[in-house]
Amino acid sequence: MMTFYWAALLLVSVAFVFLLFRLVKGPTTADRVVALDALGISLISMIALLSMLYDTGYFLEVILLLSILSFIGTTAFAKFLERGEIFDRDDHR
Repeated sequence: MMTFYWAALLLVSVAFVFLLFRLVKGPTTADRVVALDALGISLISMIALLSMLYDTGYFLEVILLLSILSFIGTTAFAKFLERGEIFDRDDHR
């Protein structure tokens, strides 16, 4: 089973490198946002695999925190791409 964990960690690490390339080189902003979201998922899966390799549950809080931050970041970028601003400012008070 340990061999499977190491192989999965290697494959996710290779995917992480390719996603970093897409984040830097991406032809459009939408490609970069998708790559950033996929980087978050890859990072979460690498930490989960390390948690299984070390046979500990101490990394679960880190995984939860990264999941929340990844979701908030993706929704903020999507809103920025759609409207051009993240926070709606109501100046008609």
